[in-house]
Amino acid sequence: MVQIERAADLAVVGANGGGWVAPTGTAAPTSPLEQPASPWEALGGISDDGLVYGFDEDNEAFTPWGQTSPWRTVVTSSVRTFGVTLWETSRIAVQSVMFRLDPSELEPDGEGITSYAETASPAPDRRAWWFLVMDGSTAKGFYVPQGEVSDRSDVTFKQDEMSGYEITVTAYPDDAGNTVYHLDSVPATPATPGS
Repeated sequence: MVQIERAADLAVVGANGGGWVAPTGTAAPTSPLEQPASPWEALGGISDDGLVYGFDEDNEAFTPWGQTSPWRTVVTSSVRTFGVTLWETSRIAVQSVMFRLDPSELEPDGEGITSYAETASPAPDRRAWWFLVMDGSTAKGFYVPQGEVSDRSDVTFKQDEMSGYEITVTAYPDDAGNTVYHLDSVPATPATPGS
């Protein structure tokens, strides 16, 4: 009789989580169970759509003459993205990533007024990113040492809808050639029967 192995505590429901941003060169948090320290800046409340970890890959298949199945497939493009809708649109860190501005340009004056302009020719704006997904005792951390907002959706302002900044962050390779570092805390599970 085949024994089907299942461990519900190894399945993840994105029950909670968050996002942080920092200048490039900022080291990853050392644990997904600890609060990221300065210079990490929290992105605040995120919509109930949570976090989308995207895989965009293209392949080239090579099929020998006279056959119908490929001998080999080569990955020609492999991009990792993170999609999130930020609800705290007045938070300085959120405005900074949305409008590609240095946070110092968004500090309010003595009257509480913030004044800034959007440029038609933005410069590259790479930053370090930390995304966290939590589910009970399980925590999954994603560290992006070189990431940039590559897509921004329209923003709607209306009475029966929360306004938010829906952004996509594209991960670029760091000096080691890596795009995303994973730092997970998972519950201990019993040994496989018979092992």
